Amino acid sequence: MLTNSDGCCHKMERKRKLTIAKGAAIAAALPFLIWAYETGPDPGVAGVPNENGTCTQSGCHVGTTNNPANKGGISVAFPSGSTYTPGVKQHLMVTISDPSQAAWGFELTARVASAPGTMAGTFASTDSLTQVICSTTNFQIFRPIASSGCPANEPLLYVEHTLAGYEDSRGHTGSYTYQFDWTPPAASVGNITIYVAANAATLAQPSAGNANPNDHIYATTFTLSALAPGTGPFSCTNITQPTITSIDSASAYGGYPYFASGTWLEIKGTNLADPSDPRLTAATNPGQWTSADFNGVNAPTVLDGISVSINGSPAYVWYLSPTQINVQAPEDSTTGNVNITVTNCKATSAPYSFMRQALAPGFLSPTNYASGGHPYMVATFNSDNAYVLDTALGASFGLNSRPAKPGDLIVAYGIGFGDVTPSILPGVIVGVANTLVNPFTVSFGSTNASLVYWGLAGNFVGLYEFYITVPNVPNGDYQINAKLNGVAVPQTMYLTVHN
Repeated sequence: MLTNSDGCCHKMERKRKLTIAKGAAIAAALPFLIWAYETGPDPGVAGVPNENGTCTQSGCHVGTTNNPANKGGISVAFPSGSTYTPGVKQHLMVTISDPSQAAWGFELTARVASAPGTMAGTFASTDSLTQVICSTTNFQIFRPIASSGCPANEPLLYVEHTLAGYEDSRGHTGSYTYQFDWTPPAASVGNITIYVAANAATLAQPSAGNANPNDHIYATTFTLSALAPGTGPFSCTNITQPTITSIDSASAYGGYPYFASGTWLEIKGTNLADPSDPRLTAATNPGQWTSADFNGVNAPTVLDGISVSINGSPAYVWYLSPTQINVQAPEDSTTGNVNITVTNCKATSAPYSFMRQALAPGFLSPTNYASGGHPYMVATFNSDNAYVLDTALGASFGLNSRPAKPGDLIVAYGIGFGDVTPSILPGVIVGVANTLVNPFTVSFGSTNASLVYWGLAGNFVGLYEFYITVPNVPNGDYQINAKLNGVAVPQTMYLTVHN
């Protein structure tokens, strides 16, 4: 949480924060206890039940927590997915995203799910950008953690940004990532809930002592289940640096030399994943994520020790192999060349520069899905999921297919089409109907088609669906022409119509 002064709530000198124990008689003129620490919110604003809610709810910031109009949110990269092994340390990365903001802060704590007032493990800062705060249960006393840990009478721990972390975050548009260590309890306590709240702020400062009305507050939770020691996800030990040789957007969706927020990318190179990882030889969908890798509706940003950073923010890792990784790009408002790196366990690649654009729309149309010089768009009938393709040609591909007729409702698929309303961030399983923010049109040749639905597909991550009613056109193959925000989608592709 950030304000123009020292974090959340207190209106004091910026570089230090003073908190006086409540309950002392004001007339005594001598506070019982005074503690000072670098910038960061007071404890108890991570959204834990029966605490102080978030900074918005406690009155330190104005606005609405998790306002969909702000198009932002929080993700946490958990090395072991939605699990923890008792007593085994995890290095966590918290990313705050918001396309319109450029300064960042957060607070996070871990609690036993069945007893939210009970701490679950300990935190440790790994750089000067974060700090750990000890607190009493009534928040009368709090202070930075000592090297020996928190006193018994200060059992609540929170990890949050420091003044240095806030200053470092200023000017990072679109998103910012903090990282630190968390060690779960030595013995299983059942499910653990991670509570995290964050502020995405502007660079503009409000008048002295007032909360900034342009701050955007976010809060969410993650649930981790316990594993027995020695079980669970593959544990990599690689120390050899991976190498990136090429990056493109997903080849079946245009294979562009650029990308946008939410675009699926194919990263190719060497030593990108451990060849001994059993995920790579799984009987079903080898190399791919599974439902166990998700935390609720949130996709993993670390898969078996493999992670990808795009312009400093973690990507969502779907597929692994030693020579190729497929990831979804995180939310980011930056345009131009940005750096992308791959981390294989304990070693990180040299940065690879790749062009980021505001939009990068592409339809599913693989290069081998073609005949007679015509590349075809992959589309299916809404009625029975058969493919829209000449019947004989479809049979040669091993597909159940037929040509479309005027009036048929067909479904096309795409990536990189940008924001939707209500807002849904990359890395999230889509659970509500939505519509593209930017205007979209499609035509068969020069004949416009009507649209029934154009937005992200339900129960998928980062896949767009377009429900199109075939217009009244004569028999033939028609080039499909689509425009997003008035700009033509740069693909040549056809669909077959036969009355």
